[in-house]
Amino acid sequence: MELRQSNPWPDLFRDTQRSAFHMEVRDSYGVPGESEPLRRFLSGEARSEEPDESWQAWASLVRGCTARGVTVSRIRVVTVPHSDYQRWLLTETRDNIDAGEDIRYLPRHLVGADQVPADDFWLFDDAAVAFNLVDAEGKPAGAGITTDPSIAAYCRRSKERLWSLATPFDKYDDPAETYPR
Repeated sequence: MELRQSNPWPDLFRDTQRSAFHMEVRDSYGVPGESEPLRRFLSGEARSEEPDESWQAWASLVRGCTARGVTVSRIRVVTVPHSDYQRWLLTETRDNIDAGEDIRYLPRHLVGADQVPADDFWLFDDAAVAFNLVDAEGKPAGAGITTDPSIAAYCRRSKERLWSLATPFDKYDDPAETYPR
């Protein structure tokens, strides 16, 4: 496994030919650029009309991929009721969709714990896996990247198994009503 502590994502996305898939399994993240928008959301303040520089770079990366015919998708496995972070993220997800991502949500209680991977990962072209690394505070710390066929196969199976169970963002309105306990 190769450790990349800097920002490996632009290179990984530019090298991708067919697909980039993200499995998200955490209920909150400590992304520094998200702390102020999250604070505003929790305080009931209006959303900023100007996207920050890191968001613009991400959207540009996704648009570049989709313009080349690369599919960019993700599943968010979430706890219901949602954490504050996930409630905020639901208000931001439309921007990802508009940039070209296909995002689906899967309430954690609908699948067995053994069916959900323990770690977030990106799967590129069904062959390369980049595990999201975070520090003790949940802040991004790079990626552990592998092309090990057995690890890639495990990630592909996880994607295939959970994709059909997950709900597309546009149909994921009120999880408390849609997925009663």
